[in-house]
Amino acid sequence: MYKDFISRGRSVSDIKIHLVLTTKYRRKVFTAQMINRLHEIFESLLDKWDCKIVEFNGEEDHVHLLFQYHPEIQLSKLVNSLKSVSSRKLRQEFLPELEKTYYKKKVVWNSSYFLASCGGVTISTLKKYIENQDSPIVSLLLAIHPTLIAIVIQAWSFSQSS
Repeated sequence: MYKDFISRGRSVSDIKIHLVLTTKYRRKVFTAQMINRLHEIFESLLDKWDCKIVEFNGEEDHVHLLFQYHPEIQLSKLVNSLKSVSSRKLRQEFLPELEKTYYKKKVVWNSSYFLASCGGVTISTLKKYIENQDSPIVSLLLAIHPTLIAIVIQAWSFSQSS
């Protein structure tokens, strides 16, 4: 469970991001070879940013990248780096294929992108975990009289749901 955590200084984190990038004008330009090359490019770049690729795949007009990062990193700068470097390398390596669609334009990606945070558990599971934490009130009652806990928890749950 703890193998995915990133520890730096005084912080420990496990933040995963789902990034979707689309081609300019949603043109279907990517071949299987380009998708494989993008995977290598993204893996190398994320490694330089001290991030870790979790999953990657794509289709002719878009790619999905799931990666782990540390909260010190500015996501907008990371995404900008991913887009600009991958676009430049694809143009260098696959120029004839890309020129068929984009002519002499120096662009591969759409200017926008999609980002979503992801986690190991669902929101409802996390909410239940937080709700069921020991509260100071329960600990105090336990010290006073253990049989009162069930009554207080039942009353407290009833008042919170109202």
